Amino acid sequence: MTVTSPEFVAGLAADAEAAGISGLVAAAVINHDGRILFVRRNPDDYMGGLWELPSGAVEDGESILDAVYRETAEETGLTIREVTGYIGHFDYRNSRGGTTRQFNFSAAVEKPEPVVLTEHDAYRWATADELPDVTDAVRKLITV
Repeated sequence: MTVTSPEFVAGLAADAEAAGISGLVAAAVINHDGRILFVRRNPDDYMGGLWELPSGAVEDGESILDAVYRETAEETGLTIREVTGYIGHFDYRNSRGGTTRQFNFSAAVEKPEPVVLTEHDAYRWATADELPDVTDAVRKLITV
């Protein structure tokens, strides 16, 4: 079963629901020339100033994979050409006090520039050795 199959993606959502997870987030690990794209949260947002992967909430009726494509386009202006793998997930406490599960997929984009930010105040392409201020969960995901 491939990571892009509807069965695989539905299984991820079902596992999260069975674990009592209240929110689902889809993230893209976009690698270009050995560097990964990170975006920085606005200072006045929840976890403001923190760098993260392009990501966002899975909307009602949307698959996790559909959310990866949509959120990447909305947050960066980049178009995913192909989802190339599933890297894993991590859970974190959200702004409402519930638990969110972030599903992380490796993805190739049609063009790496221009990055057009709509929800963040900066972006950076970085190697695993030069990560900006990310959470421990993102650091572990990228450096494994």
